[in-house]
Amino acid sequence: MICRALIFSVLAGIPATAGAITLEMPGPAELVANELDRDDSYFLPTSPFTDGALDGVVAEGAVRQTAWKIEDGTMTTLQLLSPLRQALQDEGFVTLYECEALTCGGFDFRYQIELLPEPDMHVNLGDFRYFSAKRGELGAEEYASLVVSRSAQTGFVQLTQIGLSDRSVPFTASTKAPPPQTAPALAGPIGTLLESVGHATLDDLRFKTGSSELGDDRFTSLEGLASYLAARPDRQIKLVGHTDASGSLDVNISLSKRRAAAVAARLVDTHGVSADQVSADGVGFLSPRASNLTEEGRNLNRRVEVILTSTQ
Repeated sequence: MICRALIFSVLAGIPATAGAITLEMPGPAELVANELDRDDSYFLPTSPFTDGALDGVVAEGAVRQTAWKIEDGTMTTLQLLSPLRQALQDEGFVTLYECEALTCGGFDFRYQIELLPEPDMHVNLGDFRYFSAKRGELGAEEYASLVVSRSAQTGFVQLTQIGLSDRSVPFTASTKAPPPQTAPALAGPIGTLLESVGHATLDDLRFKTGSSELGDDRFTSLEGLASYLAARPDRQIKLVGHTDASGSLDVNISLSKRRAAAVAARLVDTHGVSADQVSADGVGFLSPRASNLTEEGRNLNRRVEVILTSTQ
């Protein structure tokens, strides 16, 4: 990977405590991490990841990373990002770059960003948004970036401030009622993802190790998917199982197909989805979304995705 970056020297100090800037969270928010490094550098992408390269800037100075969880699984990443982006712009930050998962460059883009670790900051590789901005003149710049993502039940927000000056203040969070859904017929975030990007990962599913047996838990992603299909009986989907690279391809393809079929059966038998709307298949380890060299990567690769197959 090649990073084409400009390096700026930033005058850094300790953030003041008075006059705190408020980020108005769009739902009930819990502060889960707040870390300050007083002398560091941080890479901010300013372009999508394409052809093995990424443009950006490297800002130097104090780096503060703050993360929140928003306990509202119905909100889209755009609804999470919009009020926070506006708050930064209201404080004089000028946009450098923003994108969403596919236009950012997906997996490759996400792993060029330094993020707080799980469980404080979770990134759904198929559903995240990035925003970066700066204020101030050469030699005294401040930078800020936002990464927002979501799981089936929770929204995740990370704010990074770089080059904190003597006028910088920590951001605090307040909450307000979530904005109305713009497309209620989509029946929640799963439907929104299927209609906008054509696929989604059912990240909350749990299988026994090496087994196609789906747990007996309540899975919010399946409830949302069933609601979407009930609201849109003209839509068809395909469930696609994925595994990590442990074992032979034939064994993993068979396992991935059985897992996808188990999810399809749960949708039909438990949630009342029409069997005509659902099909299942599996590709084993042929479509990884992370490296199989680490346990974290293998965990990310073991998944079931849903693809919208309707063409009109």
